[in-house]
Order: sequence, then structure tokens, then C-alpha cells
Amino acid sequence: MPDGVRARARVRVRVRARVRVRVRVLDGLLWLLLCVPVVLFSAPDDGGSWHRVAAGAAVLAAGMALGRRWPTVPLVLAAAGSLAVSPELFTPPYALALVAFGYLAGRRAERTRPALWLFAAVPVAGLARILATGGALTQWFALLLSGALTLVAPWLIGRYVRQYDRLVRSGWELADRMEREQEAVADRERLRERSRIAGDMHDSLGHDLALLALRAGALELDPALGPEQQRAAGELRRAAADATGRLRDIIGVLREDGEDAPVAPPDESVADLVARARASGLTVALDDTTGPVPGMTARAVHRVIQEGLTNAAKHAPGAPVRVRVHTPDGTHVHADVTTPPADGTPGPGLASGGTGLVGLDERVRLAGGTLRHGATPEGGFTLSAALPLRSPSPRPTAPRSARELDLARRQVRRGLAQAIWIPLALLTALGTLMAGVGLYTQHQTYLEPEDYTRLHVGTPRPYITPFLPARPLDGPPHAAPPEPHGMDECFYYRSTLLAAIPVYRLCYEDGHLADKSKLP
Repeated sequence: MPDGVRARARVRVRVRARVRVRVRVLDGLLWLLLCVPVVLFSAPDDGGSWHRVAAGAAVLAAGMALGRRWPTVPLVLAAAGSLAVSPELFTPPYALALVAFGYLAGRRAERTRPALWLFAAVPVAGLARILATGGALTQWFALLLSGALTLVAPWLIGRYVRQYDRLVRSGWELADRMEREQEAVADRERLRERSRIAGDMHDSLGHDLALLALRAGALELDPALGPEQQRAAGELRRAAADATGRLRDIIGVLREDGEDAPVAPPDESVADLVARARASGLTVALDDTTGPVPGMTARAVHRVIQEGLTNAAKHAPGAPVRVRVHTPDGTHVHADVTTPPADGTPGPGLASGGTGLVGLDERVRLAGGTLRHGATPEGGFTLSAALPLRSPSPRPTAPRSARELDLARRQVRRGLAQAIWIPLALLTALGTLMAGVGLYTQHQTYLEPEDYTRLHVGTPRPYITPFLPARPLDGPPHAAPPEPHGMDECFYYRSTLLAAIPVYRLCYEDGHLADKSKLP
């Protein structure tokens, strides 16, 4: 391993060690801070015991040890310890731990579902503890309020800070990436331009070499020339074929993988191209009925005909070629190059490498058209392209950095939306629940007017009990008149379900109903 690599590896190891030490120191300081309320409010001087202090410190230590890997676990431990002390959840020893662990859970956790399950499980566990110990239902409302303040609110703040940090970090990362990419733009553009030039060389120069080989082949077979001239023409034909093969190999090396076909405009029209092919000895019949064609479509049509003539010169040098350019529907231009079977055999060294049709297909696709090629039933070959008269406009695509930054912004907005609707949903659920419980409690103290009229003074108390609600009010309403003198006890009941007054008052003496009245 080189010395530079070893040095960089040692630096990385030292940096990781320093980060681990710093993390442990911060966790230890936070643990000491969270242990202070446990010691102050669970010590023997405050009605607790040292065993309770040790248990609380151990719970907090376990939460700090597991918090970085499982961020929700410390919050679960702190909530369990707080519920063990008080069914109302808010306890002085663990209040600070609940707030700190709630914030860290929102700050560190990738997923929100474990925290939401915890927020739903704490009220259920608190209600079960209250019912098991015979506590009042008001304690559960205190638990819900305490959970919203010490669990949900810190967690939402942590989620917001996490989303904001992610947005800032994404912005800096994208800026750094764009700066690095900008440094390579000039080199990449130079290489891309070289590749385009190489593609144009393959398209135009390959066509010219094929026509040169075709003309040399005709001279080689001309009986008017002497043996020396025919041999020189054959050498010229073979040299042109070899040059075509070497050009194809070189261009294949220069082209980039997956690069679009070059779109450099040709310097001649379709008629000029066909005339040049005829001058080289190729028999070509042209049928062109189109008018003006847009630039990109015209270049694609020129390239299709050029490739068709090049293939005909290579593979069917003695066959007549038919070129047809027409617009059958008024919206697309069709370019067809048809070659019947050749009378002779192609010259040696003129085999195609197969890259011309691939590049041609890409160019036609960029112009918004389709390309077809294949053998005809007679044994010849046809090359056909359908291109739109109106060139397609390229769709603007946002750069990758902009898409990633937009994704980060959407995540932040979603986190902020959660920070708004989760508290609203909790408050709505809590209000609805409290309203339902309030109605139920009022119904438990509501005496039906029909049952009140059935009660008569002097009736023994056991005969009156079946007509009474589950329980009376806790006491007389404010500014109620004094109770009758000499009564053993008096009870008050609601006369209407939704109003606090008026109320019914029933007073007993010696186990009998001695007075009944409706107090305004």
C-alpha cells in the first residue's frame, strides 16, 4: 500500500475516534443533567428512596446508550418510568427527560410511525393504570395534556429542526456538486464536440469513400483500359474499402457510449446528393414531390437518403436504386430508398459494420420520426423513414440538482404540515373526548323529570333509589338556599342535561324522604 494511502487511512481513523469520543462525552453530560431531577425528587429527603434514584439513573443511562441507534427507545423508557411514578405522566423526576428524549427522537428518527404508535400507546397504558388503581377520570385528562406538552410538542420541534437541517445540508451539497461539475464542463464540451465531428466524418466521408470505391470498381471492369490501369483501379477500390473500415473503427472509438446522433447540417440538397451518386456510376431514380421542409427534418431526410445510397453502393453496386420523397398526408414527409437484388456480387471489403443504421435511427428519433428497414419480397432492400413536417420542440427538463433541491423542499413542507396537523388533530380528539366524557358524567347525575314526580315525601329510601341516577352532584350549586333544619342529609341532582341549574334537592330524615324541591 502506498504511503499516501496509509496516511489518509490513519487520518480517517483518528477523525472517527475523535468523533466517537465527542459523542460519548456529550451523551454523558446529557445523562448527568437528566439525572439531577431524579436525585432531587426521588431521594429519601423528598419521600423517595435511593433504590428509586438508582432505578431512574439506570433507565436514563439505558436510554442514552440506545438512543442513537433506536431514537424512540429512550422516549419509551422515560414515559414508562414517569407512568410508574404517577398516572398523570407529568412527574418532576422525569419531566426534563421526557422533553429531551422527545426532541431527540424527532431530531434523529428517520420514520415517524414508531413515535405515533408511542403517542397512542401512552394514553392507553395510562388509562389502564388509572382504572386498575381506582383513580379518577380527571387524571386521564391530565395525562393527555401532559403527553401533548412533554411528548408530542418536543417531538414536533425535533422533526422541524431535522427537516430544516436536511434542506440546508441538501442546498450546500448541491452547491458543492455544481461547483465540481462546473469545473469539468469545458472538458466535457470539448470531448462532445470532437465526438460530433467524428460522427459527421463517418456520415459524410464514409459516403464519399463508398462512391469512390464504386467508381473505382467500374474502372476496374472497363475493357477500354489496359491491364495496368485496371490493376491500379482495383488497388484504388481496395484502398477505399480499407479506408472505410479503418474510418469506421476510429469513429467507433471516438464516439461516446449512449451519445445522441450528430445533427450537423449537410452542405447539399437531396437532388445534389442523387446527382453526385449518379456521377459516381450509381443508377438512381429520384421522385421528389415535396415542398420546403423544416431544417431538422430536412437534415434527417438527407441523412436517410445518404445512408440508403451508401448501402446500395456497398452491397448492390450493379442494381438501380429508387429514391422517393413525398408527403402522403400533409403532416409527415416519407423518404424511401429501395434497392432491388444486384446482378453481380459486392466487391470485397465492403461489408457494413452495422453502425450506420443505429446512428440513423437515433437521428430520425430526434427529429420525431420513425425508421424502418428490411428486405423486400423480391430479395432487395428498403430503407424508409416517416418524419413530421413540423420539428418537435424539446421538452425542458430540470437539472438533477434542481430536482433534488425541490424534493428536499417538499419534504420540509411535509414536515411542517405534520407539525401543524398533528397537534390540531390531537387537540380535536382531546376536545371531542372531553366533551363526550363531560356529557357522560352529566348524564350520570341527571334525574328525569318523570322520575322526580314519582317521588313522594315519606317514602322509604330503598323505594326511592331505583328512580335515582347513578350518583348525585358533588355538592349544592352556588348561592343555593340553606337546607331544611333537622334533615340527616341532602342530595342534589341535575334537572336538565346540559345546564348546571336548576337542580333537584332530596333530603332524608330517619331513612325516609322528608323534603323534595327544585332549586332555581
